[in-house]
Amino acid sequence: MTAPKTGRSHRVAILADSETATGYRLAGAEVIEATPETAQAALERLITDGRHGLVAVDGGLIADPIGSTARLMRGRDLPILLPLPSLSDAFSEDTVDAKAYMGRLVRETVGFDIKL
Repeated sequence: MTAPKTGRSHRVAILADSETATGYRLAGAEVIEATPETAQAALERLITDGRHGLVAVDGGLIADPIGSTARLMRGRDLPILLPLPSLSDAFSEDTVDAKAYMGRLVRETVGFDIKL
């Protein structure tokens, strides 16, 4: 899929909670902060504003951003929505071993273990 030939480039944005947003900002990313209550409306604005080609969404805010915006995305090529695992899940009270949690995410994403 190629971007429309409009003479402009599309931006990348990350929709994240305030705690996680800091890390993404330090990495130089454009971040839109939201809470679980405001995330859906923020995502819909990012979709309709026409400026973004890729929007990454923290899974702690919206578990299924693709499903939750299917109707709004109908007929649109952009933005591409990228669900991101929530870092808060790795450090929640329910997660016994954060290292094992992160290892499982890598294994599911890459297809094999990476050991450092």
